[in-house]
Amino acid sequence: MCGIVGIFSQNLQVEDRKVRLNNMLKAQSHRGPDAEQQWHDDSCSLGHNRLSIIDLSSEANQPMRSSCGNYMVVFNGEIYNYLEIKKELVPHFTFHTQSDTEVLLNAYIHWGTTCLEKFNGMFSIAIWDRIKQELFIARDRFGVKPFYFYKKENSLVFASEIKSIWAFGVNKKRNNKVWANYLTFGTYGLPHETFWDDIYQLPAGHFAVINTQSILNFDVVQWYDFVQNIKNTTILDELTLKEQYSQLLNEAIQLRFRADVPLGMNVSGGLDSSTLIALIHKNLPSSKKMEAFTFYCNDSNYDELPWVEALLENKPYHLNKVLLEAKIVPNLIEEVSQVQDEPFGGFPTLAYSLLFKEAASKGIKVVLDGQGMDEAWAGYDYYHNQSNNIIQGINSSPVRPEVLDADFALLAEKEHYEKPFESSMQNMQYRDIFYTKIPRALRFNDRISMLHGTELREPFLDYRLVELAFAQKDEVKYNQGNTKWMLRQISQELISDKVALAPKRPLQTPQREWIANDLQNFVFDQINSFGDFEFIDKKKVLQIWKEYTNGNQDNSFYIWQWINLVALK
Repeated sequence: MCGIVGIFSQNLQVEDRKVRLNNMLKAQSHRGPDAEQQWHDDSCSLGHNRLSIIDLSSEANQPMRSSCGNYMVVFNGEIYNYLEIKKELVPHFTFHTQSDTEVLLNAYIHWGTTCLEKFNGMFSIAIWDRIKQELFIARDRFGVKPFYFYKKENSLVFASEIKSIWAFGVNKKRNNKVWANYLTFGTYGLPHETFWDDIYQLPAGHFAVINTQSILNFDVVQWYDFVQNIKNTTILDELTLKEQYSQLLNEAIQLRFRADVPLGMNVSGGLDSSTLIALIHKNLPSSKKMEAFTFYCNDSNYDELPWVEALLENKPYHLNKVLLEAKIVPNLIEEVSQVQDEPFGGFPTLAYSLLFKEAASKGIKVVLDGQGMDEAWAGYDYYHNQSNNIIQGINSSPVRPEVLDADFALLAEKEHYEKPFESSMQNMQYRDIFYTKIPRALRFNDRISMLHGTELREPFLDYRLVELAFAQKDEVKYNQGNTKWMLRQISQELISDKVALAPKRPLQTPQREWIANDLQNFVFDQINSFGDFEFIDKKKVLQIWKEYTNGNQDNSFYIWQWINLVALK
């Protein structure tokens, strides 16, 4: 995992681009503490912050030039199956490193854009063709790795983080439509949008080829057709499904052990983490060690520490326990807001940031976690009770659009997501994978892991696992009142029935209670600064805040939104 930046411009001279690129690299230097390099030619500049994971030598640094000298690449992420792809390429290329970057570059030279279909990994890529004066950019299937860009004045600027585009010289200006939607509906924008004007995302599973004539008007092409893949996936009988999915689980874990640095895992007490622990225990080579990380809040209503300790009992993994306390939350909010650049999830994201910080302090550079099972196997309650609420387990509205100025509120447009399947359950899963839950979680976790120079790997987001689970009938996902029914049957062969059959427990913290009590003065100071926002009715905000502190605490999401707004102003 690293950071990439680039400038493709017909207007800016090389010396100007060097200064700007240097500022961009500095802005995201936390993403790659091991090396920083840049490369320039007449119209293109590429830069890279390196976090060394595979082939730690300087020969694997980026930007990397092809053997023929015609191509330059910057790449953020990992191609987990690079060894298998390399075997196909060896007859055609001489390799000079042991890195997946060189494999990726030669794969593009050999197969063109169709190389993307061969990659099992997480990636954001930019490849410059010096002969054609052409830039190829691409992003992985689910958007695990970020890719932001800005295009104006015959220049294209891209980076792994939004702050690097600001560092190029782009003004920080709110995208009022996205902010209005966030404050009205609790959404975080469409796959191509950000919270800031003129800054866009390359959507997951898309690529573009850009030349000097198309810098400001290039086509973004979908290369990963999830819907068609699902339609092509066989619906299996239960026994065959168990066998195939179990085999893929083991393969996905084994691929994500590929690293030349120490490994760790983030764990909680739920089914997904329990399955992850069991798979790691089954597949981890004896030559590798594994550290485990979990957080707790000293509140028995929320803490999963007893479950985690039970799961790791009699296993050779040292458990690092990190305490999240109310008194450190204000500083954490400031730190995490600065790296996120956009609104982020509540206290659990802060707690996860502490886990990555602890991992880094132990010399761990790669951390595995269990993200993705709920979306692939329809694990959330609303898949079955047809609830439209964006937060599980609450009765009142999680948002308070009544505090918005009338004109600003009119900017909000309820997002209508594609529904390509006959099954309403699959359509909700599709929404969560490509529009809501997964994109949010991946962005939150990318930033906080990279803040501390650690690489996060999500084996359960291996596209083969997601496609196989997603394609199956609704009744193998929800059966006899059990969510993730088939996954529970599969997991019973790995973990105890007590854990495999336990109901889902959302990852929670005492956010509601701390906001109302321990952090009341801090929160009041934040929302009391709402005079800076012309689109917020401060009197209404203070009235709702008073009701909250007096006991109306069914949820704290809207309070958290206001904290985000102030932190990111």
